Amino acid sequence: MAVHAPVARREFVVAAGILLDSLGRVLLVGNDWQGYGRVRYTLPGGVVERGETTLDALAREVYEETGLNVTEVHHLAYAVHVEDRRRNDRAVSFAFLAEYDGLLNPRDPDGFIVEARFVPADEVADIIPLAPLREPLVHYLKTGEQGRFYEYMAWDGKGSRGV
Repeated sequence: MAVHAPVARREFVVAAGILLDSLGRVLLVGNDWQGYGRVRYTLPGGVVERGETTLDALAREVYEETGLNVTEVHHLAYAVHVEDRRRNDRAVSFAFLAEYDGLLNPRDPDGFIVEARFVPADEVADIIPLAPLREPLVHYLKTGEQGRFYEYMAWDGKGSRGV
């Protein structure tokens, strides 16, 4: 009988920025995570590295993915926890409303970001495919309500709850 070694659990803490232009459009980046041309749109942001603060990671990731400098963080817009048992991973992400300066010029050192563009708020629901990434952002853009917490039991949006 073959014995299968357990798959190592993956856990991530993510910082993401909500950057709005003067027309109220939100900045999204096109991620080609697996390099197969399947681009998925998200807020600019990424994994908080060991020894790095969440806000330092926010500034670093926004700069790497967009070329923009975070100049001020106004508030925590929302937090999301995804516990995906099927994939054996957990992600906790924090989205912050932030101000910025500079010129839009993506230069992701990982090579995953293929595009960065400002999108009208009412188009976000049609562009972001994954519920844990889409639903909290859409709610925040519609209401401006700060500090909400969302949890999901899978990346497809199952078992969602918000408080």
